[in-house]
Amino acid sequence: MDIRAVGYAHPDAQRLIAEVQQEYVRRYGDVDLSPVDPAQFDPPQGLFAVVYDADGTPVGTGAWRAREAGEPGLADGDAELKRMYTVPSARGRGLARAMLRFLEQEAGRAGRLRLVLETGTEQPEALALYASEGYLPTEKFGFYRDSPLSVCLAKPIAVAAVPAAS
Repeated sequence: MDIRAVGYAHPDAQRLIAEVQQEYVRRYGDVDLSPVDPAQFDPPQGLFAVVYDADGTPVGTGAWRAREAGEPGLADGDAELKRMYTVPSARGRGLARAMLRFLEQEAGRAGRLRLVLETGTEQPEALALYASEGYLPTEKFGFYRDSPLSVCLAKPIAVAAVPAAS
């Protein structure tokens, strides 16, 4: 397994984003309509990553983007988790957990204080993963905050110490 920051526009990212959108259609009846600007995932204000299996096949994605106070449920220093996805043939191998931990570490390195996410009741696997990693219910935010199917979770993350310049 190899996790690489590739950017939102990378062809592997685009293919997997299209797949996760179809997963949303199967589970909820429509694609995720949350507004997304690809530039939001450019460092240092965000990151888009793809996980590759041993033979170099892209099998999953995950991303975060900086969010700040100004919208209900969000605070300065937040990073919103987006586009967590593992292709069906690669599920059950710990790839999503590895991606989640990678994103937590990278968001902490960028000075983010908390990861927030919005998922849904029709994604029990995601809910179980996030609960097992210490994510707790938080005030609803985002495009789907008024949906009864929406579940918002949050977890404080450790800000990585940046070495002092000599």
